[in-house]
Amino acid sequence: MKTAIIAMAVTMFAAGAASAASKVTDVDYLKANRCKGLATSIEGVVDPAALNSFIKAERGARASYIVNRGDEEFQRARREAKSSDRRERLTTELTTACQAYVGPSTNVAKQ
Repeated sequence: MKTAIIAMAVTMFAAGAASAASKVTDVDYLKANRCKGLATSIEGVVDPAALNSFIKAERGARASYIVNRGDEEFQRARREAKSSDRRERLTTELTTACQAYVGPSTNVAKQ
């Protein structure tokens, strides 16, 4: 009996940890908005539509101030991408860190 209870507790703990790992945080949402801003300004590196679908899927679960902050991050990244001396660093960011937000939100890779 004790073994069955322990096994059930371990199973429930493992299931809880797996569901917590797939949760997208507010920071991830803000980073995705930054990536979308970069992708719209630096064309041909990452498809902005893929980032947009991630952001739309996650927008409903966010407080209004987080959504507003995401819009600010988007605009800030667009302005930053206009600087030609930062272009190489921002392209690297798009091809590395931003890849975590391309695709469905359930497949987000944690960094």
